[in-house]
Amino acid sequence: MTDLSGQIALVTGASRGIGAASAKALAAAGAHVVITGRDAKSLESIEEAIFEAGGSATIAPCDLAEGDSIARLAEAITQRWAKLDVMVHAAAVLPQLTAVRDIDQAQFSKALTVNVLATQALIAWFDRLFKASADPRLVYLTSSVASEARPFWGAYGASKAAAENLIASYAEEARNTSKTRVAILDPGATRTAMRAKAYPGEDPASVKPPEAVAERLLALLGERFASPHRERVNLSS
Repeated sequence: MTDLSGQIALVTGASRGIGAASAKALAAAGAHVVITGRDAKSLESIEEAIFEAGGSATIAPCDLAEGDSIARLAEAITQRWAKLDVMVHAAAVLPQLTAVRDIDQAQFSKALTVNVLATQALIAWFDRLFKASADPRLVYLTSSVASEARPFWGAYGASKAAAENLIASYAEEARNTSKTRVAILDPGATRTAMRAKAYPGEDPASVKPPEAVAERLLALLGERFASPHRERVNLSS
C-alpha cells in the first residue's frame, strides 16, 4: 500500500472520471488533496465522498483556460502549505473529432489553451513548490493519439503531443537540478465522459473503470520510478 500521509497533492480535472477517482485514491492513501476543476458542484460531491471515507481534501474551482487562474491556485497553496508533493494533471479538453482540413479554429484554440498552455503554466507556477518537497512527483495523463496519428483525432492528438513534449522536456531539465520525478501515464480505454463523447456507440461496461487507472497511478507513486517514466495502463474491465 502506498502511504502518502502528510503529503499535499493537487489533482486537475478532479470533478469527474480519472481525475475524481485519482483524488479519492490519493486521499485514501493519506494525502491532503487539492481538487480542481470547473464544476464546483461536482467538486463538492468528490470532497464529500473523500470526507466520508475518512480522507481530507480542499476544493479549488479553477478554469485552466483563464489567464491567471493557475497563478492564483499556486499562490493559495503556497500560502497554506508552502510545498507540493504530488501533482496529477488529468484535465484536458476534447475538441470535435473531424478531418484536419475541417478543424474548427475556436475549438482547436481552446484545446491548445487548456491542454498545452495550461500545462506549461502549471509547471511554471508549481516548480518552486515541488522543490520545497522531499519527494515531488508529477504524473501527466496522456493519450495514445499523442504519439500514434489517428484519422479525425488530429486536433486533440496535436495538443496532447505538444503537452507530452513539454512534460518530458521538464523531466529532463529537472533530472540534475531537483528531486522532481515525472511520469507520463496513458490510461488506455477507460470508462469516462470524454470517451463516451468520442465513442457514443460503445458499451461503457466493455472498458475498465477510472478506479482501475487510479489504482495503478497510486501504486506508481509508491515506486521509485526513474524520470521520465512512461507506461500504458492495460487492464481488463
